[in-house]
Amino acid sequence: MPQVRINRGVENYRAPVLTASLLVPPAICALLTPFREHFDNANAALVLVVVIVAVAVFGIRLAGILAAMSSAVWFDFFLTVPYDSFTINSSNDVEQAGLLLVIGIAVTQIAIWGRRQQAKASRRRGYLDGVITTSQAVAAGASADDLIEQVRAELTAVLGIDGAKFVANSKQTTGPRLNPDGSVTRGSHVLKVERDGLPTNAEIELTVQHAGEPRGRFLLTAATHIARPDLEQRLVAIALADQVGAALTTQQPAHPHV
Repeated sequence: MPQVRINRGVENYRAPVLTASLLVPPAICALLTPFREHFDNANAALVLVVVIVAVAVFGIRLAGILAAMSSAVWFDFFLTVPYDSFTINSSNDVEQAGLLLVIGIAVTQIAIWGRRQQAKASRRRGYLDGVITTSQAVAAGASADDLIEQVRAELTAVLGIDGAKFVANSKQTTGPRLNPDGSVTRGSHVLKVERDGLPTNAEIELTVQHAGEPRGRFLLTAATHIARPDLEQRLVAIALADQVGAALTTQQPAHPHV
């Protein structure tokens, strides 16, 4: 899924970004040192804000905070009187160093929020693409077996589970169920999936139906890790299962237990 790719991408450049967050601010301050007598420190602070923004856009909170702290410390050391000292004599310089730190952390938080929104939008596009692809397969008259196999893969990815299998009979059991409203229940008890995750000690039943008539079940397995699909992901899973239900109104799978 897109979210997985984004997370892996962040991990790939995490170490270089963290290193840059510590080393680039002192390097910039050192470069500005020969000119510190000729420009206002507010301008130097703005240059360092640009550095912090450049680090923050990668969406790594620690890197943004480190860049903000490093900028404030080295701004003090190189660019405030007394020079080459971690002492500040001017109240204006104290305010600028403090604002540099606060603004840097704020920019980092905004950048992280933006990347989360980007990830969420990317994930939603992936869900929509999966539902559309499945609908197109149904409209094109794909075989029930091919459609079931396709939906099995989509369910596994959308819910972040180990796997899913299709059972043609619709006989209900007392095990946990993924309901049409997106809730997950075990008997009369509603499970808090976002907090506790899907059950790992039993298969979760997802009824395949069309026009209110059951056509079979997907049995979902999440045994090796805690999967916490949100309501949106669970509703997408239900929509995918319903596509199979629509296909099964005109044909039956060659292999009823897939």
